[in-house]
Amino acid sequence: MTVWHWVRHGPTHQKALCGWRDVAADLTDLAAIARLNAALPGNALVVASDLIRASATADCLSLDCRSVSRQRLPDDPGLREFNFGTWEGLDFTAVSQRDPDLARAYWEDPGDVAPPGGESWNQTAARVSARVAALNAAWPDADIIAVAHVGVILTQLQQAQAIPAAEALGYRIDNLSVTELHHNTTGWHTARINHCP
Repeated sequence: MTVWHWVRHGPTHQKALCGWRDVAADLTDLAAIARLNAALPGNALVVASDLIRASATADCLSLDCRSVSRQRLPDDPGLREFNFGTWEGLDFTAVSQRDPDLARAYWEDPGDVAPPGGESWNQTAARVSARVAALNAAWPDADIIAVAHVGVILTQLQQAQAIPAAEALGYRIDNLSVTELHHNTTGWHTARINHCP
């Protein structure tokens, strides 16, 4: 069984859509990072999105508080957040004013609707799921700490629970939280969602 410990990166304090924009995470809350480290398995692989907010968070988890070195895999662009296209850097109000019908459809009926120049839910889910499947095949009995983004984690929660995308969007995923999903030959099992150590 492969156990996925999905960790949302540290906070960015952004008030605008931040998909593929490369903004830094605030990793100054050392107590929260220590609690997170203690809650994660010592003998684990660590992989992250290649965006700096996820990669830097993963670097904080490569050595846990028990001085156990975790194996750090290369950053993976397949684990990037949704690409919001021309909506990148805009807040929700600006997006709604610019593309009211498209924005409503994108958030209320996620699936094949995409922002101009960006990705739909289904495109992102397929991209991320392909990387997850490759890692499951490569490491069938591992604990994998995957540091990524809220959208990425929600696509995997949707897959694990076999729920519609709109239902997955209803879950809260906090910064530095853990969502644990198990994968074996029979499929997926959800162990915990949005656990904040």
